[in-house]
Amino acid sequence: MFFSIVIPLYNRPQEIKELLKSLVSQTYGNFEVIVVEDGSMDSAKEIVESFSTDLQINYVFKENEGQGFARNYGFEKAKGDYFIVFDSDIIVPAEYLSIVLSSIQKNNWDAFGGPDATHYSFTPIQKAISYSMTSPFTTGGIRGNKRHVGQFHPRSFNMGISREVWQNTGGFKLSRRSEDIEFSIRMIGNGYKVGLIPEAFVYHKRRANFTQFYRQTYSFGKGRIDIAQLYPDELKLIHALPSCFTVGVIGLLILNFVNILTFDEIDLLHYLALIGNTLVLFFCGILFVHSLWVTKSIRVAILSVLASFIQLIAYGSGFVQHYIDRVGLKKNTVR
Repeated sequence: MFFSIVIPLYNRPQEIKELLKSLVSQTYGNFEVIVVEDGSMDSAKEIVESFSTDLQINYVFKENEGQGFARNYGFEKAKGDYFIVFDSDIIVPAEYLSIVLSSIQKNNWDAFGGPDATHYSFTPIQKAISYSMTSPFTTGGIRGNKRHVGQFHPRSFNMGISREVWQNTGGFKLSRRSEDIEFSIRMIGNGYKVGLIPEAFVYHKRRANFTQFYRQTYSFGKGRIDIAQLYPDELKLIHALPSCFTVGVIGLLILNFVNILTFDEIDLLHYLALIGNTLVLFFCGILFVHSLWVTKSIRVAILSVLASFIQLIAYGSGFVQHYIDRVGLKKNTVR
């Protein structure tokens, strides 16, 4: 079986170098790599071509349209029986392709995805963000988890499709923001066998700081509303939970502020604030203890609490804001 690995790239030449190094070490070698430079100002051509002696690799450049269409551009040039999509900010374990091959042969997947994990080389912030995005106590627990909610939807940081799926679906229909969820929904709706390969994980660096992480997860929240406009039945209660959390945190901050101004004048408000503050502290304690158990680092555990709050509030804020814009104010259309 021949695999085509398609990697969209936008102004991240150093990331692609680390990813390509990990692909050199694959125990299964029947594959090609197609790097699609999506209109980058900071070209990775020289770095990519430096791997030409170690990998069957092809560098192509196109005008910037977004990662979804960049992947389609790569699919058009791919020779493989299966196309595997990676984000540029990952490291691939050496056994990855061997595990994927075995699972395809056993399960006859038309499309598949795998989870992500934390690499020892990640910074404490990256480890904390990784914890937040994979924790059962945040929305991250439904991404690539063995106990995922409902039908598994592959995500584009670690996704594979057969050539038949590409030919019959046309690939990604959205250029960016939840383009992978839309594609997964369409594949499943067309009757293709789509599943999770738990052992086919990758090390996903995600964002380098909390500001970038906030922007990314805020976009995720907006993307869920875009998907709901295309597929209303795909909007579930679980998708609104971060928004409820966000509203609750904001409400608690207001309540505490009012209590400071009123001192002991309103006993009910003090009682409600006490309950709310206790619940928040309890949630922080759960996150800290679980992260400490997972990461074995007090520093990462502390940062994990912060990362989890950032994730939930950013996603919830994006969800609410975009719901108001798209549904309430009828602004724009899904691109």
